[in-house]
Amino acid sequence: MKTKAVFYHAGCPVCVAAEQNIAAALDPTRFDVEIVHLGRAPDRIAEAERAGVKSVPALVIQRAVYHINFGAALADLKK
Repeated sequence: MKTKAVFYHAGCPVCVAAEQNIAAALDPTRFDVEIVHLGRAPDRIAEAERAGVKSVPALVIQRAVYHINFGAALADLKK
C-alpha cells in the first residue's frame, strides 16, 4: 500500500522549484503524491493549517510536516 504525501505550495518560484526537485523525487511505487496549489485552491488552506503547515512549500507525509525553504507564510495566503 502506498503512503499518501501532500505537497502544498503557492506557485511562487521557490515553491515550483521545490515541487520539481522534492515532490517529483518521491518514489511513485511508495508514495501517492498530491500536489495542492493553494493559490488555485484557497479552500484547502484550512486543511493545510490543520495538518500543521505554517509556510509553503511544505510536504506532509503521515502527519509529519516538512517545511522546505520559505516561499510564503500560510497566513499571507489568507489575505
